[in-house]
Amino acid sequence: MMSNHSRATEFCLLGFLGSQELHHTLFAMFFFFYSVTLMGNMVIIVIVCVDKRLQSPMYFFLGHLSVLEILVTSIIVPVMLWGLLLPGMQTISLAACVTQLFLYLAVGTTEFALLGAMAVDRYVAVCNPLRYNIIMNSCTCNFVVIVSWAFGFLSEIWPVYATFQLTFCKSNVLDHFYCDRGQLLKLSCDDTLFTEFVLFLMAVFIIIGSLAPTIVSYTYIISTILKIPSASGRRKAFSTCASHFTFVVIGYGTCLFLYVKPKQTQAAEYNKIVSLLISVLTPFLNPFIFTLRNDKVIEALQDGVKRCCQLLKD
Repeated sequence: MMSNHSRATEFCLLGFLGSQELHHTLFAMFFFFYSVTLMGNMVIIVIVCVDKRLQSPMYFFLGHLSVLEILVTSIIVPVMLWGLLLPGMQTISLAACVTQLFLYLAVGTTEFALLGAMAVDRYVAVCNPLRYNIIMNSCTCNFVVIVSWAFGFLSEIWPVYATFQLTFCKSNVLDHFYCDRGQLLKLSCDDTLFTEFVLFLMAVFIIIGSLAPTIVSYTYIISTILKIPSASGRRKAFSTCASHFTFVVIGYGTCLFLYVKPKQTQAAEYNKIVSLLISVLTPFLNPFIFTLRNDKVIEALQDGVKRCCQLLKD
């Protein structure tokens, strides 16, 4: 606990409650998820870079999405794993807390912007296939990626700054496994109503704003696919969008529950579950979503494995 007028210089992360045996079980499970996430997304990045069949805007964006998934899980999971090994509460310095929260929110915002761009890319591919290479040229793709990264990092400077301008005098114990903004607001003895309202509006702008082009794009995509006379043609057209659409549903669904609501200080257990979905499950699923139903990626993986086996034999 802290005195009434002192400012926090470090925070204690309460993490997961339970026995040491439960913590060891959770450690093994989350370490497995984290390892598979790193390997799976790294494989996607490598094959997108080296395989000529994947030199297209769709896979260019997918490579950046995999980088973001590695970052978002690496910002949270190593700290969480270390906390599970410690016998008591884990401490984190104020500077580390600021850095973790900023990077987590910035990378997440960048991902939303990129998902919106990927939806527009799919719209052009399905609805304007003859002009696809002209519209989605290398300059356009590079510009979209640069803007997505810049927007993600610049848009989260003020929210994080405003959060840490508050006075944390109630306690320095965060009921979470990382520096969660909602739990930080709970510790403040200032009036956070205005700050929470502004953060809510910014979350609406970022999430709904990036979701809008996705909804519009898929409305046109579905309308175009339904006009294709043959069933095989419809399946082929939809297969190019199925992976992205699945990822959008999972990614936006979890973040809408966590961030788009006026009251940021929701129950800790609810917050932990949704945060696990965002930082552990979604990055873990990304390689499977974008490879299992994609023939080009599967072929590139098979050829890569064959080449590796051939090198080992030689």
